[in-house]
Amino acid sequence: MKRFDRKFGETFLGELPQSPGVYLFRDAEGEVIYVGKAKSLRRRLSDYRSASRRKAHRKMRAIVRDAESVETRDVATEADALLLENELIREFRPQYNVDGAFDFLYPAIGSGLHDGRLLLCFTSEPEVYSELGLEWHGVFRPRWRARAAFDGFIDLFGQIGHAEPRSRLPEVPYRKGSHVVVFRRVPEPFLPAIRTFLSGESDALLEMLFLELLEESGARRTAKEVQERLRFLKEFYQEDACGLRDARTRAKRDEAFVPGGERDSLFIRVRHDSA
Repeated sequence: MKRFDRKFGETFLGELPQSPGVYLFRDAEGEVIYVGKAKSLRRRLSDYRSASRRKAHRKMRAIVRDAESVETRDVATEADALLLENELIREFRPQYNVDGAFDFLYPAIGSGLHDGRLLLCFTSEPEVYSELGLEWHGVFRPRWRARAAFDGFIDLFGQIGHAEPRSRLPEVPYRKGSHVVVFRRVPEPFLPAIRTFLSGESDALLEMLFLELLEESGARRTAKEVQERLRFLKEFYQEDACGLRDARTRAKRDEAFVPGGERDSLFIRVRHDSA
């Protein structure tokens, strides 16, 4: 007898509907270890029963091995299943779900002024930095691309202005994975340009950076690296900033910041409405 049948019953699959829904695998203590969605609950859970020893099926085999029960919830449409899956993942944070379960995967970028100096912040906890009075953009995904864009800002603004040492930064709580950077001698027009860039409204920031960097001998000596930074920022603007702007526009959301708990559901609804 297959392990799936031994654990969940030989008649389990036959009793499932062939309609959309979500399924929750629980361990012996009743903790949710995985949440998934299905266009057809019977067909999808049949995949777990027939999982082979192929590498592609490794995760399904591990889930069945560690689970002691399965719960299913019917919904009306596949879009409803996606929304409910997202909600349950964020509620239970199952060990076999990564995307959507952890807030650190959803970083925001904040910008503002501190004593007349340009202040930039990268964090998944913008509420911790509320006293800085920053304007927030995001949240963005994937995290690595948002961090690479932030690092591009640090590098390029560090060549235009001067990054302040840690001792001169505003007093803020330490959070692992968060970064606060302050620059002096960055021209004032850059702050609104940063904000329109991150909100997906205009990429004029890139031309401004290019023209300023032409005047810097250090930037000319590292022209290849500077060009690569600008190219990546252009991609980030088109893929991430504009992508989030389009989703906000279709959902009729004016604010440039979408909290981490709402981002996935926003994109799910937009994709469903435009299908």
